[in-house]
Amino acid sequence: MINYRKSEEEALLLARNLTESYGTRNIALAGDVSIYNNCSKLVEQALEEFGSIEIFVHNAGPYIHERKRMGEYSLEEWKYLIDGNLNSMFYLSSMLLPIMREQRWGRVITIGYDRVETVPGWIYRSAFAAAKAGLASLTRTVALEEADHGITSNMVCPGDIVSQWKEKDIASAVNEIDKASPVGRPGTGEDIARVISFLADEKSDFLTGGIIPVTGGKDVLGKAR
Repeated sequence: MINYRKSEEEALLLARNLTESYGTRNIALAGDVSIYNNCSKLVEQALEEFGSIEIFVHNAGPYIHERKRMGEYSLEEWKYLIDGNLNSMFYLSSMLLPIMREQRWGRVITIGYDRVETVPGWIYRSAFAAAKAGLASLTRTVALEEADHGITSNMVCPGDIVSQWKEKDIASAVNEIDKASPVGRPGTGEDIARVISFLADEKSDFLTGGIIPVTGGKDVLGKAR
């Protein structure tokens, strides 16, 4: 089940591509995860369609590209970023963890940013950074609390993957040069997807509570000034 807020066309295309590529059944459902009632509806619809939920990837959250100091955020902007990136994890997990416990198996995978586990300051990104830092702590808490139920919980932290590379694979990037990246090539969406896929695997049960950077060695925050 793929959740989207506004990008219906892209979500439906993704669901269709997954079905054609892997022969799996995929659906796209609209909902704003910053709103508790929307989360409840999404889980209800997913259970109606599939009967159970084993893997939860807490992926997209709201982000404001405009460079703002903390005091320049409106109350509505601040609340939306915190609700969408942090509180949504609580909303959805509170509904999904009981299902996973009953099954004695589950995977929770969240998305952070480079060095989030050290809680660094991030100029002009205060709300987003605060929410993701809280999400990192919550991810690790879930790992500790749910380990004896066969549930793992980890966070993947993408590096500076620019727009034109987000939908491309590693093969497209291996011969490209990125002088700002220590590994010498740009990062791609596949770099992130491979780590998520590994964490979701049944044999990855010994890996939990991890904060995993996928950055190519680049100091992402060091350039974000």
